[in-house]
Amino acid sequence: MPKKVDHEARRREISEALWRITGSRGLDAASLRDVAAEAGISLGRLQHYFRTRDEMLIFALRHINQLAADRIRARIEALAEEPTPREVLRACLTGMLPLDDNSRIGVLVGAAYYARAVHDATLRAEARNGIPQLGAFFADQLRRAAERGELPPERATEDQAMLLISVADGLASYVLLEVHEPQAAVRLLDLHLANLFGDAAEGRAPAGE
Repeated sequence: MPKKVDHEARRREISEALWRITGSRGLDAASLRDVAAEAGISLGRLQHYFRTRDEMLIFALRHINQLAADRIRARIEALAEEPTPREVLRACLTGMLPLDDNSRIGVLVGAAYYARAVHDATLRAEARNGIPQLGAFFADQLRRAAERGELPPERATEDQAMLLISVADGLASYVLLEVHEPQAAVRLLDLHLANLFGDAAEGRAPAGE
């Protein structure tokens, strides 16, 4: 009986070969032929799973975004049984930082995608796809915190939610550039949360300490 091939698993393996090339040489170096060689398969076999380079790029971007989402979900699930909105936000935001090898390659590959997406409408639409949903989720957490008396109500806004995303993205870039060490980025993130939640004014210690 012929061996059954898990096509989805094979596509993920090809995506991971693409990420390895991207992490060491950049996304532009990841041709179909180079990715096939990195994955240890023939070009013809790769094209059985991805007919074009763009198709491969889109799948790989979705896959790495899903891994990032899974990593953040695991952080949230590791919290207390009923985490506060602030704890949920911190888990999400630290999950967006390159704090270990797995998250670093994810952020590095993401940065390569975003640079290419500036001039590629299809990739740009895919790259920005999850941002509105993430902003809405963060805004909902801020509103919950305000309802619990943990956040000044005037700060529970969509603008503040988008600022949180921007802070995490900026810190992630600086870690990749070695402007900040990972733990320094976490400290700065905690400082931003402390300012947002009013710790300095009320003498409270930031969450996570």
